Amino acid sequence: MASWDDAQARTALRAVFDAAVAAADPRRVLPAHLPARPRGRTVVVGAGKSAAVMAAAVEDAWDGPIDGVVVTRDGHAVPTRSIEVLEASHPVPDARSEAAARRILAAVQGLGPDDLVLALISGGGSALLTLPAPGLTLAHKQEVNRALLHSGATIHEMNCVRKHLSAIKGGRLAAAAHPARVVTLAISDVPGDDPAVIASGPTVPDPTSFADARALIDRYGIALPPEVAAHLDRAEEETPKPGDPRLAGAAFRMIATPQMALEAAAAKARELGLTPLILGDALEGESAVLGTVMAGIARGCRAHGTPASPPCLLLSGGETTVTIKGPAGRGGRNTTFLLGLALALKGEPGVWAIAGDTDGIDGTEDAAGAIVAPDTLARARASGLDPAAVLARFDSYGLFAALGDLVVTGPTLTNVNDIRAVLVA
Repeated sequence: MASWDDAQARTALRAVFDAAVAAADPRRVLPAHLPARPRGRTVVVGAGKSAAVMAAAVEDAWDGPIDGVVVTRDGHAVPTRSIEVLEASHPVPDARSEAAARRILAAVQGLGPDDLVLALISGGGSALLTLPAPGLTLAHKQEVNRALLHSGATIHEMNCVRKHLSAIKGGRLAAAAHPARVVTLAISDVPGDDPAVIASGPTVPDPTSFADARALIDRYGIALPPEVAAHLDRAEEETPKPGDPRLAGAAFRMIATPQMALEAAAAKARELGLTPLILGDALEGESAVLGTVMAGIARGCRAHGTPASPPCLLLSGGETTVTIKGPAGRGGRNTTFLLGLALALKGEPGVWAIAGDTDGIDGTEDAAGAIVAPDTLARARASGLDPAAVLARFDSYGLFAALGDLVVTGPTLTNVNDIRAVLVA
């Protein structure tokens, strides 16, 4: 294609984003990873935004009796036959999260070596599978969780703390299932695809410690309830570590990852006549700052043909952070990234971008993300909005809603983190 107009660019970006999401659809990718049927029982447990659709996919592909219970986010349930689906709150847990965790922990106890526990784990599981450690309450965990979400801590850091306040995370679920065999099928939503970080690793050994959790609390200056501080100081029962015999027979299989989604997006880009360049599947840092960086790369493409010559598509994944200071409006990671990008581009012609969370929800809003065009800033100002002021008060969602540029998918029932695509014509 010799040139790109606004409609063509927007259509291409949405097609690329949709291809990335489709590549992580559990109904497509899960059946190939199922283990052999055991001699004993098969019990399915799971937690995450994809847990219900993963359970339905297991039921459709399994060739024997099966039962169990999974928990997913409100609005993410799908019909199942023999596996019970519970719903709970995300990103801050509620009483249903705790009740679901107790149900799931009970489901794996009392099993024998001939039994199989099939654990279906995906992003969001940390909040949805919440069982406070002895001496702590749900209110304690809710308070710490809110503080972590506003601190600027990475998902790796947040989950280190969460594991050490939990009676089920950090390998404790798999330890409770011993001596049954545990096979985990996981969809990664974390930079680096570390099994110990996805949903706080309930079925894998935990390499972090109470000391690590305390250090992170100190680093981010998080004020803890006295009971939580005392719990971390006592460090009475560490999470199962690598080499723990209770987890020796556990297997972990990654069925969908951010890199897989980016490769599918790249394939779609090539179909559309764009040269794709995957910049990484695990980019982290402040959302608006990454937007500034990506704007500089896009300018390099237009001015010098490096690192790619137009028409090209700069692709990246991972999970950025938004450190909130003071009162905040409505703005998720992706709309914050996009507004930072637009401000840095200053109306640069020939550059469009899309960014969205593959689960369909950017933070706690009802949109996956948004689209930026060369005229985004001009249209915002014509509508009486000051883009820089909007960014400063963390209200990027409101700006893109006013422009009609939100990307709304509804719950996609998968989650391989954020997908960002910058089209340089």
